[in-house]
Amino acid sequence: MKEIDVARIKNVVAALCIKANRQLTPDIVGAIKKASATETNPLAKSIMGDIELNLSAAEELSLPICQDTGMAVIFLEIGQDVHFVGGSLEAAVNEGVRKGYTEGLLRKSVVADPIRRVNTNDNTPAIIHTRIVDGDNVKIIVAPKGFGSENMSGIRMLTPAATREDIISAVTEIVKQAGSNPCPPMVIGVGIGGDFEYAAILAKKALCRSGDERNSDTYYAELEADMLSSVNALGIGPQGFGGETTALYVNIESFATHIAGLPVAVNIGCHVTRHATEIL
Repeated sequence: MKEIDVARIKNVVAALCIKANRQLTPDIVGAIKKASATETNPLAKSIMGDIELNLSAAEELSLPICQDTGMAVIFLEIGQDVHFVGGSLEAAVNEGVRKGYTEGLLRKSVVADPIRRVNTNDNTPAIIHTRIVDGDNVKIIVAPKGFGSENMSGIRMLTPAATREDIISAVTEIVKQAGSNPCPPMVIGVGIGGDFEYAAILAKKALCRSGDERNSDTYYAELEADMLSSVNALGIGPQGFGGETTALYVNIESFATHIAGLPVAVNIGCHVTRHATEIL
């Protein structure tokens, strides 16, 4: 049995909150540079250049990549042979978010109640997704999610009669309705299967997979490519001004589902889709 003091969880979460908001992962940086180089629309190419300059400035000045530093979404994969000591795991995660957003001078955007709208002033509580896995490690993914893109996400409860083309069309229609609102070029996470809520979790988790890593199932890897082509054919382009680069990539995560259903969730990320990971 491996013991982990929750104080360590707090400090790791705090550091990941700051890192994720200041440093894009190499796959997204590479995708942005590639799109900037290959984009043929002059205005779109200019905007992609501005996006590259913003990334450079954030790195040089140690500032957040985007002013919306997001609501903290935490994925915890906990080995079943781990024992936490020193207090509450959930409290430690929220303490880490509080510490990271305060010490990192990150914008605090969480309100305690969705209707009464009073800011908690520390960006807590976080959204925490916990999964028990084999082993004695703890994998922590911190994925700050801004709501310009989150608000544009959607879910479709399709029937088993839906074709491959119907699924691509459903995803494309959600992106079309989003238009320029999510600050394209977008990163698109798609969750297929499960039930209503689990499809959405799959879509959010898909945003945390590297854009350099295609789905391990060839069928879904090809579906990712076809969805990307369909989305980019919309011509929304960088920041909505037209062009070939509406999305940088599409990631799909799938799960078993009921014989009577085919849930398809789309979680849209902006061009600064952020996440940082550490394994303890």
